[in-house]
Amino acid sequence: MIKQSAEPPTQQTLVSPSEVLVTLATSATASNQEPDNTVLMCSDTEQLHIHVGQASDKGIKAANEDAIGIRIPSGLMLTTKGIVTVISDGVSTAEGGAQASAISVSNFISDYYSTPDTWSVQTSSNKVLTALNRWLYGLGQDYRDARRGFVCTFSALIFKSCTAHMLHVGDSRVYRLRAGELVKLSRDHSTSVSETQHYLTRALGMDVKLEVDYKAISLQVGDVFLLTTDGINDVLTDYEISQYLNKHISLHPQLLDEQCEQFCHQLMAKALSAGSKDNVSAQLLCIDRLPNQEIDDVYQRLASKPFPPPMDIGMKLDGYQVTHIIHQSQRSQVYRVINSEGKAFCMKTPSVNYLDDAAYIERFMLESWVGNRINNNYVVKIAEQNKPKSALYYLTEFLDGVSLSQWLVQHRKASVEEVLRLVKQMELGIRAFHRRETLHQDLKPDNIFITRQGGVKIIDFGSCFIKGIAEISTPLVRDNILGTADYTAPEVILGYQSDGRADLFSLAVIAFEMLAGELPFKGQLCKCHKRNDFLKLTYVSVHKLNPMVPEWMDSVLKKAMSIEPSFRQADTCEFIHQINTPQIHKITKARVPFIEKDPLKFWQIVSIMLFLSLLASLFSKFL
Repeated sequence: MIKQSAEPPTQQTLVSPSEVLVTLATSATASNQEPDNTVLMCSDTEQLHIHVGQASDKGIKAANEDAIGIRIPSGLMLTTKGIVTVISDGVSTAEGGAQASAISVSNFISDYYSTPDTWSVQTSSNKVLTALNRWLYGLGQDYRDARRGFVCTFSALIFKSCTAHMLHVGDSRVYRLRAGELVKLSRDHSTSVSETQHYLTRALGMDVKLEVDYKAISLQVGDVFLLTTDGINDVLTDYEISQYLNKHISLHPQLLDEQCEQFCHQLMAKALSAGSKDNVSAQLLCIDRLPNQEIDDVYQRLASKPFPPPMDIGMKLDGYQVTHIIHQSQRSQVYRVINSEGKAFCMKTPSVNYLDDAAYIERFMLESWVGNRINNNYVVKIAEQNKPKSALYYLTEFLDGVSLSQWLVQHRKASVEEVLRLVKQMELGIRAFHRRETLHQDLKPDNIFITRQGGVKIIDFGSCFIKGIAEISTPLVRDNILGTADYTAPEVILGYQSDGRADLFSLAVIAFEMLAGELPFKGQLCKCHKRNDFLKLTYVSVHKLNPMVPEWMDSVLKKAMSIEPSFRQADTCEFIHQINTPQIHKITKARVPFIEKDPLKFWQIVSIMLFLSLLASLFSKFL
């Protein structure tokens, strides 16, 4: 839902100030389609619920240059994207201020809900605001002074699960009232030149580069959030706002939508009577209910579909007949099945060993959820199903070919060109995960498939880390499934925070094995459990193991397999560029720092020097 108090460029009619919440434009609501029913779907009693109210008035001015908007989606989008509230104030000295505020509110809400739901709130909002800022800045280029173009303040709160995410630029305000204490969460981006004059130092559309304040705030039931434009907070002190808000709450202990809206109108009237000469706008939001954190309720929802029993060839499930048993393990089963029309698929089913493990069930259900969102030619595709399932399983396209493990046995002397061709395809698949803020976390030859046509397909989403899902609170103790030790980055094994460079490490190990015919570090990577174990590893040149590999490739592979993530390439794209561009390494041979060449010896020397320095200090003290 949204209310705009200044018309966007494509509209000629203003929304009446009395219409606090109106339906968003079609372009924005189109993104509210529910893509699929997954574990993320909660019942109404389990979801976040807030009471809201907002109001805006032109005050003594001829026109209202403020814009406000709130959108509360339903179903899956409420869980994955959350509730958005935005307030914006068009800069009075900017000719396009009114249009800028209207554009910023409507477009931010529309575009935020169009971003992938695997993205975190911070990533989604920053990308939208960056694009929005450049657009406004471009619109204002017709004016000689950029500050007089399409410029506005911007403050937003995004409520997702049990966290509020604040985005702020300008001098509008964001407050939180908890247990009677009012706290200002935002800081004004302005500078004062006199008691009555101040100028913005940061705003949307002011500069091609935008710096936005971001803050994540944990929520509690009963928290009240207030957003105001400077028409209010310039004439009312924080103390006055706190006293007035606490008095309103004492009169209305249960803040419903009507009471929230009533307060906004009363606060605006108070500001105008106090001498405000600007537009006045306010939004009030009260946290009524947070997502259910009871483990029993979560398990009951997860266990709504039964586990299918282990199946033999010839058995059927929902019309799919098993023709081959492809894989069986303690955690899952994979079958080749055909439908009534004879089309082949892969069916993955959970293991009955985990029938009462809610965290395992959630992760299994997330596998197909992730697969549906990674649409890439080098990643196995989830098969669409138009009929309801009677049990817990999912289907993927059937792949005809061999795993990379089998390919390595059959191609021990593959050419460097063939290896690079396949590694390039792997990188394109990995990049598709990273663009969705998703880490695969289990890249290994068994999870890479080579089709008969020579194409690569990355399979198995069971260990994926999804940033957008990690933001959703749950009572489950989510198990951090580690990948295979021979291919897993040190920071993952050690339990440190990891990013896309962990998948880069795994890709480099795979590339080394394909080129050398054996694992790097003499196969000792799997025996490392502590940081010192990793520091003792010795890199063996891939060129020495396979003279057909150019010497310069060693520097690329060694860098990508650095124990310290910051020493690696920035991402898989940079790695694949370097390993395919020999002239870069011929022109410049960078001197490897001693700390990177032999980190263990470096720190041993530093420790000895510090010890000797300490002895010298003690010796001089007793002389």
